[in-house]
Amino acid sequence: MIPQATGASRRNWLVTAASAIGTGIWTMHFVAMLGFGVNGTEIRYDVPLTVLSLVVAMTVVCAGVFAVGYDRDRGRALPLGGLTTGIGVASMHYLGMAAVRLHGRVTYDPALVALSVVIAAVAATAALRAALNVTSPLAVTVASLVMGAAVSSMHYTGMLAVRVRVTPAGDVLPGATATQFLFPRAVGLGSYLFLTSAFVTLPPTAGERAASAAAQRPGERAAAR
Repeated sequence: MIPQATGASRRNWLVTAASAIGTGIWTMHFVAMLGFGVNGTEIRYDVPLTVLSLVVAMTVVCAGVFAVGYDRDRGRALPLGGLTTGIGVASMHYLGMAAVRLHGRVTYDPALVALSVVIAAVAATAALRAALNVTSPLAVTVASLVMGAAVSSMHYTGMLAVRVRVTPAGDVLPGATATQFLFPRAVGLGSYLFLTSAFVTLPPTAGERAASAAAQRPGERAAAR
């Protein structure tokens, strides 16, 4: 739908695509973190930082989608948008990791961190290309599977870079457990995606219809010649 959409309809589809990609990436990260555990310490998550990581994912993906969706020079916009979005996805991941609270110290292998950023940039570029150019249902399905595998690879490469040195302690860790996030996360994201989907169906205003028609006239005149 996005490649053929114009005017307000294109804007609405871009908002929905950005919301779906951003929340999907963050959800994959957080669900994967349900399996993260360290012997000798419990795990808690700083709530404001965890929410901020979701905001970063959605904001940066939205910026990348709109940059590619409205730039006529796709050869320039797609790599730039993919790189920007990839860095944003990586930032979301490591901001989410910064929200982890445990009894000990977390460090990272720099080479694996760099590799995870590269994978994130490639995955983001593929996602933007699929969202804005692919129209065949089969191609969309294949692109979605490739994107899912790439995002998962980025996450687990980033987790492979994690090194934890446990310092046993008896004090209670601040923050929430991963399972405490599940219900509010599901309700909140479900409601948000429902609203953005409804946003797509909003009819354009008279001004937006006129602007869309005016934008299409030069192409129609060129075709008539």
